[in-house]
Amino acid sequence: MQTPLILRQVNPLEEADILIRECTLLPMDDRGIIKEGLIAIEDETITYAGKEAKAPRMKAEKVIDGRGKVAMPGLVNCHTHLAMTLFRGIAEDQPLQKWLKQTIWPLEAKLKPRDVYDGALLGCLEMIKSGTTSFADMYFNEDQVAKAVEKAGLRGVLAQGILEAGFLSRGEKMLRESVNFAKKYDGYADGRVTAQLGPHTLYTCGPSLLRKVREKATELKVGVHIHLAESEETVNLTKKKHGLSEVELLEKMGFLGPDVLAAHCIHLAKEEMRIMAKHNVKVSYNPVVNMKLAQGTARIKDLSDLGVTVGIGTDGPASNNNLDMFESMKIAALLQKQFYKDPTVMPAKMVLKMATIDGARALGLEKTVGTLEAGKKADIILLDFKKPHLTPIHDPYANIIYSAHGSDVDTVIVDGKVLMENRKVKTLDEEEVMLKAQKTATDILTRKTR
Repeated sequence: MQTPLILRQVNPLEEADILIRECTLLPMDDRGIIKEGLIAIEDETITYAGKEAKAPRMKAEKVIDGRGKVAMPGLVNCHTHLAMTLFRGIAEDQPLQKWLKQTIWPLEAKLKPRDVYDGALLGCLEMIKSGTTSFADMYFNEDQVAKAVEKAGLRGVLAQGILEAGFLSRGEKMLRESVNFAKKYDGYADGRVTAQLGPHTLYTCGPSLLRKVREKATELKVGVHIHLAESEETVNLTKKKHGLSEVELLEKMGFLGPDVLAAHCIHLAKEEMRIMAKHNVKVSYNPVVNMKLAQGTARIKDLSDLGVTVGIGTDGPASNNNLDMFESMKIAALLQKQFYKDPTVMPAKMVLKMATIDGARALGLEKTVGTLEAGKKADIILLDFKKPHLTPIHDPYANIIYSAHGSDVDTVIVDGKVLMENRKVKTLDEEEVMLKAQKTATDILTRKTR
């Protein structure tokens, strides 16, 4: 009797749009470093991120060779003013108030909406080239920033700025504009734009206006982006005028909450930090600009020890002077070590978490981005580690924080779309964007104030 032929059943290949194969994976969750990793992307979503040997059999329309590369979540820039790329290098080596009042504010008075678009598009190009995929922005004509985000393919948490500066009617008008922006642009660009309200700070927005901002943010279910305790001078003015610190005053008016993103937070007493922790306020640590403008050093260890979520920001390109989060990460770590005189403060992995998953939490995006795991949006960057300054590899986290540069980013993917591959940006004409921004910046300098 003939033995029947037994056919071994082979599972069909699972399909994906993009596969990234044989990479070293830093998922930035609880799993640690994964060597010989595989990432699968379907539409805008990660469907697998882990050891390739443990993955189902897959095929894809596009396969990216990850050999010699490290895959990680795209970086999150928690505070910037993107269109200020146009003012890069104009106002140098000045104290903050002189920098603002004598140079920046007079130049901003000349801005037209199209200028903001040109500057924001240049900023988007710079961020793509240096591995930032999500950012929080506060500026004027923020609809133009939203359109730049749509064109470039990035993810933006955007706030139309609000300033009163002693003129109540101006504050009311700018609040209406910020509310209208939030209503129109929250969810814009296929959901890649999230809106916030953007009161500039306590010394340019009075308590009555800030209470209205709080009410509107709660009503619209959007976040609030504000500068806080940046300058010792303005902190002292607030205390003299109101008899309370900035944080105490904000708590008294019911302003603080988990949807508040506070930039800088340098001049805080311990009790203020405890108040911020109690209300789950998020903080953007901006070390480069704070050093350049000599504003002081935020006590990030103290904030972190209290459980405050801290992300990292570059601030605007007029004061940093770039949007390179790799530079900001390194300086963020070194400055804290120097400040506390403790080399163990803010180790490399902690800093990278601040620039990825903690940054996503600060922007309210932690359910969407910040880690590489199935179900999250495919916001991914690949770093080319085949470089002399990244060799040898003993600890990839250390290589990234202390040795890498934005120029080491090889590939950028946002929402499952490849924005840059092999250092070539696919969504923007790099030369055209730079030429237009140069022309616009030059024109602003010779333009009369409107």
